[in-house]
Amino acid sequence: MVSEDQLIQRVRRRFASTRDGLMVGIGDDAAVLRPGAGKEWVVTTDAFLENVHFVRSVHPAKSVGYKALARATSDIAAMGARARYFFLTLGLPDPCTGAWLDDFLDGMARAARRFGLILAGGDTTKYPVIVASLTVLGEIDRGKAILRSGARPGDFLCVSGKLGGAELGLRLIQQKLQKYKKWPRFLKKHYYPEPRLALGEWLVARRCATSMIDTSDGLSTDLGHICQASGVGAIVWAAKIPMVRVPPELGRLRIDPLGLALNGGEDYELLFTVPKKRAKRLPRKLGGVPITVIGEITREKKVILLGPDGSSMPLQPEGWDPFRKKA
Repeated sequence: MVSEDQLIQRVRRRFASTRDGLMVGIGDDAAVLRPGAGKEWVVTTDAFLENVHFVRSVHPAKSVGYKALARATSDIAAMGARARYFFLTLGLPDPCTGAWLDDFLDGMARAARRFGLILAGGDTTKYPVIVASLTVLGEIDRGKAILRSGARPGDFLCVSGKLGGAELGLRLIQQKLQKYKKWPRFLKKHYYPEPRLALGEWLVARRCATSMIDTSDGLSTDLGHICQASGVGAIVWAAKIPMVRVPPELGRLRIDPLGLALNGGEDYELLFTVPKKRAKRLPRKLGGVPITVIGEITREKKVILLGPDGSSMPLQPEGWDPFRKKA
């Protein structure tokens, strides 16, 4: 058995806790933060729940810790902000307060270092299943945050990376293939996603993007969020969508790469719009991450998928929705 104070100290030892702007951190009733001159806070919260977002017997504890912080930080990237601080609220059952917690914290500490985050506080409690609630703070120049609501007719629709990789990893796990040595590279995006912080900051610095969102729920759903917030529609060119390669050995599973790319969630790539006159500023890659133009924003408030053969069909939002009734 461990006390709450002992648990907090184990958490505290794994994370850096000093930075300019953090006036009071772990150890007091609340943190005290000071933004830089001319800056604004960008704040997001995210829950990561056992048996909803991960399964303890399947997902390594290190990947759970890493992914819990990565998925929350992706919202900071989607606004174009720089990641600065985070808060962790953790509910744990007794069996997870030992080795499992150590591995979880190791994974989260690795993510914090990679994303440039400082742990500023949080809370711990005993709970029947694992519950991690993250609050992440980013910093951005005043008035520069990129919103979902800025897309305009004629803008190009762009996406980073390749789509469908995280969903492919999930399909492998559902088929109990995750322990086979040939599949680790296809599981990486599901276990260890990468929020596109550098790209988000680059787009803000060069004033390229008019709207932006991360693909946490899938392209079809997240594009719908941009269109609804901006009061526009879109045409998506199916032939241009950068899709994950499905290994031929998985042919028996009949996995459709386009379906993965359109509706698979948790890729945490950036989906953004750019005026045509600024599109020339976009590099083909940024930090090794490809950037692809996949469509165009329209006045007509419909989202259309244009096939390689010229056929078109409505693109329904069929990505992740925790409240959607399953057929």
